[in-house]
Amino acid sequence: FLLEVIAGVMAYINYQDLDEELRQNLKGTMVQKYNQPGEESITQAVDRLQQEFKCCGSFNFSDWRESVWIQAGEEQLVPDSCCKTPTEFCGRRDHPSNIYKVEGGCIIKLEDFILNQLYILGAVGIGIAFLQLVGMMFTCCLYRSLKEDPY
Repeated sequence: FLLEVIAGVMAYINYQDLDEELRQNLKGTMVQKYNQPGEESITQAVDRLQQEFKCCGSFNFSDWRESVWIQAGEEQLVPDSCCKTPTEFCGRRDHPSNIYKVEGGCIIKLEDFILNQLYILGAVGIGIAFLQLVGMMFTCCLYRSLKEDPY
């Protein structure tokens, strides 16, 4: 029981570290590794992130201007996965009617998602801990009553 409580507290404390790690590394990963040879899994993960969370870039769509991929002469301004209706070369226009221009970018959406999952895990943990506590109290009461009157 005590280990579960400690694990829950540690998870919440470590969320702050995870949040900072995400903020530091997401943009760098997008800018340096997107659409680069040997980084196909990163490209797919970023595309999926942007489409599922309806966002563009780590902090905003302009993050893509620093991208190695864009600076290498790509005619696009953002990846096609930033588009509200992804089609080939739709990322050549970065107008708000075409791409997701969410304030805070994907990092805010990802942080919200992780925090919501942490709340769910916390609620489940508290529920299990409560059941264990009730079980321990029931066992103590049953033990006491059997000790006083074994028949």
